[in-house]
Amino acid sequence: MSSPEQQMHLAAFVTAGPGRPGGWRHPNSVSDWRSAAYYQRIGRTLERAKFDLIFFADILAVPYRYGDSLDPQLRYGALGSMRLDPTPVLGAIAGATEHLGLAATVSTTYVEPFTVARNFATLDHLSGGRSAWNIVTSFQDAEARNFGKDSHLDRAQRYRRAEEFLQVTAKLWDSWDDDALVLDPEAPVFADPERVHRVDHHGEWFDVQGPLNVARPPQGYPVLIQAGASPSGRDFAARWADVIFCSHASLDAAKDFYADIKGRAAAHGRDPGQLKILPAITPVVAETTEAAREKSRLLAELVAPEAGLSTLSYHLDIDLAPFPHDEKLPEMEVPGVQGHYEEVREMTEKSGLTLRELGKQYGGTHEGDFTGTASEVADALEQWFTEGACDGFTVSAVYQPGAFDEFGEQVVPQLQKRGLFRSEYSGSTLRDNLGLHRPAGGDWRQRAAREENR
Repeated sequence: MSSPEQQMHLAAFVTAGPGRPGGWRHPNSVSDWRSAAYYQRIGRTLERAKFDLIFFADILAVPYRYGDSLDPQLRYGALGSMRLDPTPVLGAIAGATEHLGLAATVSTTYVEPFTVARNFATLDHLSGGRSAWNIVTSFQDAEARNFGKDSHLDRAQRYRRAEEFLQVTAKLWDSWDDDALVLDPEAPVFADPERVHRVDHHGEWFDVQGPLNVARPPQGYPVLIQAGASPSGRDFAARWADVIFCSHASLDAAKDFYADIKGRAAAHGRDPGQLKILPAITPVVAETTEAAREKSRLLAELVAPEAGLSTLSYHLDIDLAPFPHDEKLPEMEVPGVQGHYEEVREMTEKSGLTLRELGKQYGGTHEGDFTGTASEVADALEQWFTEGACDGFTVSAVYQPGAFDEFGEQVVPQLQKRGLFRSEYSGSTLRDNLGLHRPAGGDWRQRAAREENR
């Protein structure tokens, strides 16, 4: 049996809505996306399988980047056709689970640091130290126009704002010393005023007095997740992230990314082992290899090309409607998510897909390493993990919630038999289970000092 340091970590990528464009049409999909019981069921399934965390993606608009129309999003149930606010969804799951980490996506562009610091500190307390924040910067005009802006900030501005946003939230979480809450009714002392501190932050983007009106979270800071793939995004993640969510179309690309991020973390004075890289996978599992391929083909048939291209247009921030759909995606500079572009560029080069075929595949599932029997999928996971491509995986379901049941019941036992994954939770907080240190109070000051000395 491998030691915990040699075992992989598993996150589940979930949408508070219909999920994949083909997946919601599958006969095994359950469409009760507006009920708390639906998400509680998924949470219990993942906890039985000993997953580290559940991770909710989110966006702040119904995209209309493809053909300047909402139609493909709404008609086909694509990326942003419906998304519930993930934060209250996590609250519902917290009450139905005891160990599962709880991650929500929140943008640094359209909210304020105090609100985010307070929300995640609250969730951390109520869940006993299981909260996580997936940090995004937002990049679409559709989102900007829901917040009184004509257009989104450019990439450099978004990351400058995000950097300062993280500094402020860290200061707010640190504004209460760990022992500030005394609760002595005889003295009487509720909280020691000497151990609660104003923030008095005055920067380019934010002026925040503080302190936070929530005691320091059990984890110190919630677990911080980031998905940067551009050079600026990678550097931001290497400075701040505890977990990196990414996507790759090949093992070699995953290895290159892994080595680059770990190297950047070391250059910033961090222990690379304290940053977990969990690439996204969409496994298709069946009793036989051919049955898994047939399942994948059925799922692909349920995806309209426009659904996948609408989602890809949103991710790249480029309208793909005018491009010839019977030709390959050309080389281009993308203002949107660099990581998604690199993924589809690899897919196009590897398989020679036309844009129409790419739309079906991007909106559906990916045949390849993670399609097959439970043993075959476990073989692929083991290869990626042992060859230095990742610290684990973020598992996306081809249909919700059944595909999570299949993975937990069939693939996880294979990993456990090989000593690659836990059989029981070992810690009381998400940081414990991920093997991450609890930040000491004022950890942001140490980060700032390291940056100044570079």
